[in-house]
Amino acid sequence: MSVDVVVPTIGRPSLATLLSTLATCDGPLPDHVIVVDDRRDFARPLLADGVPARLASRVSVLRGRAAGPAAARNVGWRASNADLIAFVDDDVVPDGDWLARLADDIAAMSDDVAGSQGRLRVPLPADRRPTDWERNVAGLESAQWATADMVYRRATLGGVGGFDERFPRAYREDADLALRVLATGARLVRGRRTVTHPVRPADRWISVRLQAGNADDAVMRARHGRAWRVRAGVPRGRRSRHLVVTAAAALALAALLARRPRLAAMSAAAWLAGTTELAWARIAPGPRTRDEVVSMLLTSAVIPAAATLHWAAGWLRLAMPRRNARTRPHAVLLDRDGTLVVDVPYNGDPSRVVAMPGARQAVQRLRAAGIALAVVSNQSGVARGLATEGDVSAVNRRIEAELGPLGPWFVCPHGPDDGCGCRKPAPGMVLAAARALGVRPADCVLIGDTGADVEAAHAAGARAVLVPNAVTRSEEIARAPEVAADLPAAVARLLGDDR
Repeated sequence: MSVDVVVPTIGRPSLATLLSTLATCDGPLPDHVIVVDDRRDFARPLLADGVPARLASRVSVLRGRAAGPAAARNVGWRASNADLIAFVDDDVVPDGDWLARLADDIAAMSDDVAGSQGRLRVPLPADRRPTDWERNVAGLESAQWATADMVYRRATLGGVGGFDERFPRAYREDADLALRVLATGARLVRGRRTVTHPVRPADRWISVRLQAGNADDAVMRARHGRAWRVRAGVPRGRRSRHLVVTAAAALALAALLARRPRLAAMSAAAWLAGTTELAWARIAPGPRTRDEVVSMLLTSAVIPAAATLHWAAGWLRLAMPRRNARTRPHAVLLDRDGTLVVDVPYNGDPSRVVAMPGARQAVQRLRAAGIALAVVSNQSGVARGLATEGDVSAVNRRIEAELGPLGPWFVCPHGPDDGCGCRKPAPGMVLAAARALGVRPADCVLIGDTGADVEAAHAAGARAVLVPNAVTRSEEIARAPEVAADLPAAVARLLGDDR
């Protein structure tokens, strides 16, 4: 089975270490290593020293949307055609036999196993007790289904829609995906491969910033119910205590403003007691250095309110209706003849393939924007006996040689009178492409040159952009809600720069 490795990155220097380690690992190399550049600023090179020679032909860099690890991983796996996707983080270091053990773990996956988790090792200081931050990172060693090293079948990802991009931070997006996969009846297992996850430096306020994850917990509770922590193997946490301590602080402030000193003093005492208990719970197992104690005292005074406010904000966002403003699509489905290449009726000859003007640059822009691609094409020449399915496949391969990878191909070989559900204007191929890419049809746009393309998209609940050519009928153009002059103009429209 084919295997691609997907690495989301925010440009950490450790990315170079990861790639150089992969290049020297024992075992078969992955078919591709897809690096998703999820930085907001692309001013400096991502890999200043280049890619290790052994991986040079296998590494591709895609641009993410700077929307967090869930969105970045979706960009990566949707760009892959491999049977299995191995997700690794950019700050892990694989063992020297990682690729060999990855191959063994994959070979051991039975048909009912959808994914295999690697083992994480977090090195802690040997000469002192770990700090609060170091203990936090060390929790990854026992985390279930962490995508710091996790293999999934691509078909499984497509079946559940991939990672939920409502999780903009790390930690909960992988638990959510695992629970949705397990709900299908599939199994997840632990493999034997191991990566090391070093503890990177952090300032004293890191624990306060991490409280933003409480907003993600609200999404988990809404989606998976009250028992989601037990099912996902996530520790219970201190939310109830944080709520009580925050309420005490709020009551103390309100009583002070209302000039009720006794109530203010009692509430302040309750807040102080709760804060002291939290601080000591974090100080006691640590090194108890002066800097660590100061950090624990300062952050413990803030954490309960920060956690409670983020939790409330998470529920508020869930309750708010989604904006109707049109955003970039998650996937673009492309018609073949007359859209990507010059229309040669019933073409079965690869030598007659001619790309439409600007097509190569247009699809390059879509790939660079991290948008998943697929092709949906009627090929009734097969039913008419004018071409074989092998001829059509040969033409398709030539098109990809001209334009680059276009994602999965969906071809209907039936004639107009066969009554199939895949031939456009029926929605079958659009729905199948959406499933394969792990997106909702509503998050897809179909670009084509006929009214049948537009009708197929709308029948599936997708958006359509018509790119007319000499054979497009005037009534089709008049009926189309969106029309662009050509493929580059359609792509510019989708990327928001059609000015």
